[in-house]
Amino acid sequence: MKYTYYGQSCFLLETSTAKLLFDPFITGNSLAKSIDVNSIEADYILLSHGHADHISDAVSIAKRTNAKVICMPEINTWLEKQGVTNVHEMNYGKYKFDFGSVRMVWATHSSSLPDGSYGGNPAGFVIDADNLQIYYAGDTGLTLEMKLLAELYQLEYAILPIGGNYTMDPADAAIAADYVKCNTVIGVHYDSFPVIAIDKNFALESFKRAQKTLLLPGIGETIDL
Repeated sequence: MKYTYYGQSCFLLETSTAKLLFDPFITGNSLAKSIDVNSIEADYILLSHGHADHISDAVSIAKRTNAKVICMPEINTWLEKQGVTNVHEMNYGKYKFDFGSVRMVWATHSSSLPDGSYGGNPAGFVIDADNLQIYYAGDTGLTLEMKLLAELYQLEYAILPIGGNYTMDPADAAIAADYVKCNTVIGVHYDSFPVIAIDKNFALESFKRAQKTLLLPGIGETIDL
């Protein structure tokens, strides 16, 4: 499987059979100005919640690629108003797709849509595909609910927010990695705005002290999982 980072919390997971794009926010992110949003292909688009820094490019990419959008019912209602109809609604549950299974899981955050309407519950996802189990936390603070994932999965990777203020910071994310019993973390949701700027050396050291590995791919960089 391959992971490509597009900035903030937007990334692409390429399984052996499908391309899964998460939380597309590219054109509004000055740090991602080198990314051509029109060149990104996707078979599925997964939306953790409705905030603009996770959803602003979802409509244009969904229409161009005809990707199936996986999201909360309230986000689907908003998408329908924008002319997006290829949607699979979920809530906190599990569903088997052609590439593997997706479980939508708890996140402690808020969720509203660009027009101010209610975005339903915020969420994360666990992807089980190609013999890998990967947790994407979405936007969340540290929560004991994460411990349940260690009972359900043997996670190879956890994709966690580390920017603080709105979500976990590096120290909290290191604790979250311990809760879910995952030794390799990919950091997201940092540096896009001044309030979530991080000290990368501090972040790396926080994980080293916790005997975990923190990966911070550059925007546009692809790594093999």
